[in-house]
Amino acid sequence: VTIATNMAGRGTDIVLGGGISKALEQIDNDETLSDEQKKAKKEEIKAQWQVDHDRVVELGGLRIIGSERHESRRIDNQLRGRSGRQGDPGSSRFYLSMEDPLLRIFAGEKMQALMNKLRLPEGEAIEAGIVSRSIETAQRKVESRNFDIRKQLLEYDDVANDQRKEIYALRNEILENKDVSGPVKELRDGYFTSLFRHYVPADTVEEQWDLEGLEKELKENWNLDVPLRATLEKSESSDDQELLDVLLAATNKVYDEKVALVGHEAFAQFERNVLLQFLDQRWREHLSQLDMLRQGIYLRGYAQKQPKQEYKREAFELFANLLETVGADVTRVLMNVQIRQPEPEEVAAAQQEAQTPAQQEALPQEEDPYAHVGRNDPCPCGSGKKFKDCHGKLR
Repeated sequence: VTIATNMAGRGTDIVLGGGISKALEQIDNDETLSDEQKKAKKEEIKAQWQVDHDRVVELGGLRIIGSERHESRRIDNQLRGRSGRQGDPGSSRFYLSMEDPLLRIFAGEKMQALMNKLRLPEGEAIEAGIVSRSIETAQRKVESRNFDIRKQLLEYDDVANDQRKEIYALRNEILENKDVSGPVKELRDGYFTSLFRHYVPADTVEEQWDLEGLEKELKENWNLDVPLRATLEKSESSDDQELLDVLLAATNKVYDEKVALVGHEAFAQFERNVLLQFLDQRWREHLSQLDMLRQGIYLRGYAQKQPKQEYKREAFELFANLLETVGADVTRVLMNVQIRQPEPEEVAAAQQEAQTPAQQEALPQEEDPYAHVGRNDPCPCGSGKKFKDCHGKLR
């Protein structure tokens, strides 16, 4: 007797007469038997299995008893197919109750009316084609509904999958390249360009510019002293592009100075780490936002809007915001990082620790002025105390 779940017992090989593969394997692994003895035992087991197999076949083979009908006809067919393994005989039988969900939801009223009309007694089995047809019709309805659900979920998932491909391609590019100064510069220029356009909108006149607010923003949050107003007064033409070029040149200069302090190779590794860290962090947050958006997007249908189109539109806006946020975070960290040069004393201490004992012994040692003084002798400083109670206390 094998009790199967609604997965129809997949993974279980039901052999009429019983399985003998494990018994044959045990014989092969038995080192106490000779080859002739192993062969004889195998033949004996196979002969007994053939007798059991023929007896089960004579009795009708495998009998499948189903206690319910699944929502999907495919699962029922898989369960029926267990009784026809490699041409072996068998049969199947399904038993359903009027209280089963499949009958109660889709065919309960019709079956109940039929029972009342025919005045069938309690517990009487109903075996009629109309019952099987009603069940198959209910299964088709459920399968169609489940198909629509999977199709809709796939369409929503395609949006996230397209964005996932873009993020992973960008991440692989960062991992494969040791020098990401080019992409970092693009992010930096893009961020400060957006910041500049916030105070100096495009296609506007000089009276609408807020250069004072921009200079204050750069000074307080970025420690950049860029004389934009003075540049505008000296310029013969009020060109906002010229001011933008001055701002970008100032940011690049400050950035290049930081790189020069530690070297391009060391700073490039720091750039990669910062870029990967913020990219991964913001991507995880973005996936959570997409999940929350998808859970409530169906409510847009009450506003006579297509939920899928609204989801695609807002997901695109969130993705654009993700890239902007990553650029802002990376720029903020790399522009505000403080590089401290070690003091000469720290360098000397580090060099001293790195020297071997032989090297340290070879260095000239300072002469100890109290090396010849005994512990109980008067202290040379003239205090009148013993040396061990005066300058020799800490020795």
